[in-house]
Amino acid sequence: MREYLLTLCVTAAVTYLLTGPVRKFAIVAGAMPEIRARDVHREPTPRLGGIAMFFGLCAGLLVADHLTNLNEVFEKSNEPRALLSGAALIWLIGVLDDKFEIDALIKLGGQMIAAGVMVVQGLTILWLPVPGVGTVALTQWQGTLLTVALVVITINAVNFVDGLDGLAAGMVCIAACAFFLYAYRIWYGYNIEAAAPATLFAVILMGMCLGFLPHNMHPARIFMGDSGSMLIGLVLAAGAISVTGQIDPDVMKLFSGSERNAVHQMVPVYIPLVMPLTIIAIPAADLVLAIVRRTWRGQSPFAADRGHLHHRLLEIGHSHSRAVLIMYFWSALIAFGALAYSVNSASMWIVLGVVFLSAIGLILLLLPRFTPRAPRWAERFVPPRYRRRRRALAVAVEEAAEPVAAREEPREPVAAGASRVNGATAVGHRR
Repeated sequence: MREYLLTLCVTAAVTYLLTGPVRKFAIVAGAMPEIRARDVHREPTPRLGGIAMFFGLCAGLLVADHLTNLNEVFEKSNEPRALLSGAALIWLIGVLDDKFEIDALIKLGGQMIAAGVMVVQGLTILWLPVPGVGTVALTQWQGTLLTVALVVITINAVNFVDGLDGLAAGMVCIAACAFFLYAYRIWYGYNIEAAAPATLFAVILMGMCLGFLPHNMHPARIFMGDSGSMLIGLVLAAGAISVTGQIDPDVMKLFSGSERNAVHQMVPVYIPLVMPLTIIAIPAADLVLAIVRRTWRGQSPFAADRGHLHHRLLEIGHSHSRAVLIMYFWSALIAFGALAYSVNSASMWIVLGVVFLSAIGLILLLLPRFTPRAPRWAERFVPPRYRRRRRALAVAVEEAAEPVAAREEPREPVAAGASRVNGATAVGHRR
């Protein structure tokens, strides 16, 4: 576990330290697209955050290759090299799209080619556990098609959910944390070394997201862009493919005892099929609602609008940060609920706990204007909106007493791409 922690810290540190220089490079390179009607942010913000995330991935793999226990993953498996090859290709396509906005079909073709590169190097689904049937061996073509489909779906799901500051990175980090705990249990609990690559991929993915989040929280100083969203989507899919299609369920010896016990014990085998859905569930629901909404209005299903889930959270009164936290909550509930059910699928307390937390989540959705107040001793450590009303009223009275000319400052807009543009403060000083 200490070597995993070291790999996590190195990946997060490299990603965090490189994001600042990458942001300045994106401003100089002009990777700051114009604000569209459906965008939530109001000021030009640089992209290309995926550059720092990719170098964090490379640093994590390099450190793991020089550690005693994790070095065996590189010696006994070609999956880390397959991941690096596919990640380099998808990252390059994302960088070109962030700068030049390439066609959607070209991006789809690049995603399929990146998945094919991983398949050629051995990162593919060899067999599939089917409920009621058992383990089914796949032919080469079946495994290739299923692997490419899973990679493309996961990449686009992560790209689709990237609509608010810090949303995609946080949700993927939550899913990766749950997936790491699952893969680590398979490796050490069942003593199956084939789960080691998936465990390594999950911890590196956590480090990439944690290192980028401080720069991407609202108000975001930089966006990950397609170079980052497609990259973390590919890493998430690679971990799911590794632990699903490379581990033989017969090795886990799950078929001993009665038929009922065998059914309960087979749950951990099917969890890898469910874990990627923890990140796809929310955007998939948003996609279905968007198609129904647009066709009901007589519009094209591909017409962009401001009716997505995060837009609706903002419209009903939630702040930007609270909307992101609510979607974090639902992602964590789905991911860790599936993880807990894989550990003890016969426990009714797990089901009751998930139902109780779901009720709390619904209450949070219905209280958009509720603002919690911090205790008086903690007021200096929290933002002003969480302080007592007396202090807020006193500040409002003081501001009202100031002359209008003293409060207002001339603001001159700065064109996007200028050398002195500074991310979220691109149009001047912000009070």
